[in-house]
Amino acid sequence: MHKACPLSELAPGEAIRLDTAPPIAIFHTEEGEIFAIDDTCTHQDASLADGYVEDCWVECPLHASRFNLRTGSLDAPPAKLPVRTHEVKIVDGNIMVIESDEAPNLPPGLTPEGHV
Repeated sequence: MHKACPLSELAPGEAIRLDTAPPIAIFHTEEGEIFAIDDTCTHQDASLADGYVEDCWVECPLHASRFNLRTGSLDAPPAKLPVRTHEVKIVDGNIMVIESDEAPNLPPGLTPEGHV
């Protein structure tokens, strides 16, 4: 389990990146929900935490592929693979992430450690 940050420090509409291998993005939606997905777009090495969030979707800042924050599914190319989702719990006011044990879908040439 990874400690992200205190819930009070992640405002609605904001996202942060955890330096795990591979990185995880934590999103606090305008509706007050907290989600965690792999931070790297499956098309190219881009941080989804830097993407545009609307409803329950995040749009990659490079080429506009969109990923569902609940399921990790994808609805727009050029990405072809979904991202992993991770379980989120609030423990003593802190955002905690339980990392998925599924293999990550990473862009070509990238390993979980971030090395080509």
